[in-house]
Amino acid sequence: MKIAIIGAGLIGVRRARVARAAGDEVVAVYDPDTARAQLLATEVRACLSDSAEAAIALSDIAVVATPNKYLEPAAQRAMETGRHVLIEKPMGRNLEEAHRLFKTQATHRGVVFKVGFNHRYHPAIMAAHAAFTAGKIGTATFLRATYGHGGRPGCEKEWRGNPDLAGGGELTDQGVHLLDLTCWLMNRPDWAFAQRRTFVWPLQELEDNGFFTLGWNDGRLAQMHTSWTQWKNRFSYQIYGTAGALEIEGLGGSYGEESLTLTLRKPEGGAPDVQRQVFTGPDESWRLEWEDFRRAINQGGSPMGNASEGLEVMAALDALYRSSDSFRPVTIDYPHRNETRK
Repeated sequence: MKIAIIGAGLIGVRRARVARAAGDEVVAVYDPDTARAQLLATEVRACLSDSAEAAIALSDIAVVATPNKYLEPAAQRAMETGRHVLIEKPMGRNLEEAHRLFKTQATHRGVVFKVGFNHRYHPAIMAAHAAFTAGKIGTATFLRATYGHGGRPGCEKEWRGNPDLAGGGELTDQGVHLLDLTCWLMNRPDWAFAQRRTFVWPLQELEDNGFFTLGWNDGRLAQMHTSWTQWKNRFSYQIYGTAGALEIEGLGGSYGEESLTLTLRKPEGGAPDVQRQVFTGPDESWRLEWEDFRRAINQGGSPMGNASEGLEVMAALDALYRSSDSFRPVTIDYPHRNETRK
């Protein structure tokens, strides 16, 4: 397959290298930062394009890894011309952009569309999902999660600190990963309550911390915190059920050792049975995600993080911002509730 890389930043470079290692050909690179685009084009022996449209025209697949503002227009162009699309998370700056992408994909049935939620492919998270769906911890009751890093001086001058380019702050940046994992594990929540804060970094109206609760009409709850003032990088995702718990800690690298702890309570009481598994080695999530995407193209079906799932995440994110603005819990509005899932 011939790949166009739209956006030659850190993620675009990573996606290009993964695609090339899998045997696909990167044929074109576009980034308005010509020097950055030239570096990647030279590395992967690709054409340096002068526009996203020109790069897409040469490809079978468009990988869109731009700042959030430019995700939707590039992905729209690619789908409208019959290209498969892997768009970096989130699925646009807001729910409206995500819904437009969903509707475009629905009218171009031969196009495979995927949102880049690579966290699903981490081994501890995949193992937790398998154990959870197999009923190892009984019926789910609640979740707790923390995800964050310490930001960096000057971050307000980067695109993530620009409201027009980013669309939102830390909830939009890392919060969408927590929302995606939660929708994947527990199905889409029914309501949300959130509070946003800007504690340290001068991000205008954007938040450097988001605190939120998700709820389901059957009584399940999720409490989550995502932060750019988590001075030591942390990822913690805990799923509790009637028979035990699954606790994921770390993502490798700066987030620390990746592990999964399965705790099984004893019906008679006393100390539970605890099994801990540690996952070492390089981060393979990007490669596994690319393989899942390519499998859907070659064999049919849908990849994880498809248009419907991406839209569900953006609907939940939209509810978090509406809740924070109104200081009250809000119902999550899924615009495709009555539309065909893709």
